[in-house]
Amino acid sequence: MENTIKLFIYIHAFFGGLGLITGIGSILVRKGNLHHKRLGKWFTWSMIISSAISLVVARMPDHINNFLFLIGIFTIYMVLAGNRALTFKSVKKTEANIIDKLVSGIMAASALLMIGFGINGLIHEFSHSLLFLFFGSIGVFLPYGDYTLFKKTLENRKLWLINHLSRMLGALIASITAFIVAGMKYDTLWAWMIPTVLGTVYIIYWIKKVKGTLKPKTA
Repeated sequence: MENTIKLFIYIHAFFGGLGLITGIGSILVRKGNLHHKRLGKWFTWSMIISSAISLVVARMPDHINNFLFLIGIFTIYMVLAGNRALTFKSVKKTEANIIDKLVSGIMAASALLMIGFGINGLIHEFSHSLLFLFFGSIGVFLPYGDYTLFKKTLENRKLWLINHLSRMLGALIASITAFIVAGMKYDTLWAWMIPTVLGTVYIIYWIKKVKGTLKPKTA
């Protein structure tokens, strides 16, 4: 059994690394061109496979880890929601379908579960309690952004792009965090949180750029 688990971990790490490389590549090339789309597809499938394997490993005997299991769901949500946002690019899609709602609903439930684990952990002084609360609090607001897209996609034609950018960048942040924590062996509170904090600043920059609210540079 342990050998099987190790094999899963190696496969998980391989696709996680591939996701990191293709994710960084996708933000370096011109957005919307063929290279961006191809790298985006590699990134999507790499992250889904890597995260799906992490869900399995996190439920195996002697490897039970509720935090990593929920982070895996968090990452899969980011990738799926980022890709689902693209379907709203066409004006022909006027409302969310069952898949869109299911993806957001699972994220909302997972975020609430994370917050519950975090509160319980603080009471009983369990490890990762603050991380449960940190990521759970972020996760609660993401489905709200999806709901706004579902309801106002025809009113604001920039929402699909904002959701796509923020979710896919969020998945890349997860990949970078995994590299720091697992690859570089910095399994600390700050190693988990700093990439998300810095990445959120970068996401806000892109959202403002898409909205056209960034102030022009002056000489």
